[in-house]
Amino acid sequence: MNTKNVKRVVFKFGTNILRNDEGEISLSRLYSFVEDISRLYKEGKEVIIVSSGSVALGMKKLCPVKTASNTTVDKQAAASIGQPFLMRIWQEGFEKYGIVVSQVLLVEDDFSNRKRYLNLRNTLNRLLECGIIPIINQNDTVSTSEIANVCFSDNDKLSALVASKLDANLLVMVSDIDGLYDKNPKEFDDAKLIPVVEKVTSKIEKLASGASLGGRGGMITKLSAAKVVTNSGSNAMIVNGKREGIIKKIFDNEDVGTIFLSTNKLSSKHRWIAYATNLRGAVIVNEGAKKALIEKQTSLLPIGVLQIAGIFENGEVISILDEKNNEFARGVANYPSNECEKLLGVHSDKIRDILGYKQSDDLISKDNLVLL
Repeated sequence: MNTKNVKRVVFKFGTNILRNDEGEISLSRLYSFVEDISRLYKEGKEVIIVSSGSVALGMKKLCPVKTASNTTVDKQAAASIGQPFLMRIWQEGFEKYGIVVSQVLLVEDDFSNRKRYLNLRNTLNRLLECGIIPIINQNDTVSTSEIANVCFSDNDKLSALVASKLDANLLVMVSDIDGLYDKNPKEFDDAKLIPVVEKVTSKIEKLASGASLGGRGGMITKLSAAKVVTNSGSNAMIVNGKREGIIKKIFDNEDVGTIFLSTNKLSSKHRWIAYATNLRGAVIVNEGAKKALIEKQTSLLPIGVLQIAGIFENGEVISILDEKNNEFARGVANYPSNECEKLLGVHSDKIRDILGYKQSDDLISKDNLVLL
């Protein structure tokens, strides 16, 4: 991949790369990132930053007379302390180069609700048009499900959603490891870096390990993020932010880190469906319906549905599961869950008789359905 051709890039900075060994912000490292990003900005590239660190930085200042706990309420309180502190450092750094930044705090519903997602997309695009660098973080102070690792898992997934839904050419996950290895480099001296991954397969995913100390992410979440981005038609990278001048090296096309090559190109609407967050419901279908959806790419008819799970409204994205509860597709429901319950296993020509109206022959139309 020739990074010279990259027009829009998302940088994700993890907690461990933004702080030093004492848990304080590493100003020298952060300002080196600012300097290199400013150079890219002045070359005409559009830049979005996803920055972790608010919880970790705020925890150092929370209740200094006692040890802060890892409870949700303490994490939320810490985030409210750390976020303005973190944002001020980014702002002051870019200000020295005459660059204006904005703060964008997100929760899961900003992506699951179609109207909010489109508003978010329009706002971020407008900021970029005006030459502003958006700095994004999860709104940890109010997003309890995120802190409990239910939705985004961490900012790796958030950065992937931003990159895919904003049509970025490249996502760069700046971490404290050189990239993806064929085995754990902390345990095996002969571990080899994998420079290029053509597709994130199950074999590749088995190379990942758990979360990093102090952060919520790890190689597992980075591979999941890479999968989202590459399936959306863009490229992703994992690089070591502790290596001097790493951002400059990327855009000088030096061989650094691991690059994940794009494998697919979904439309904007299908990206929203495929990677919607905070799904509230699902339909379980029989083998015949699953085969028709996969092989013939048909709509989902009520006759092929066995069971409804969860509570959802029409227009919401839901999961499509097979008889073994494996998710293989997602789609936009044409009917709410309580009405879908009444339509289980019936022919489409019976819908009006049962409901008193008929919005569609399908529970999910093929144009609003994405195979995973």
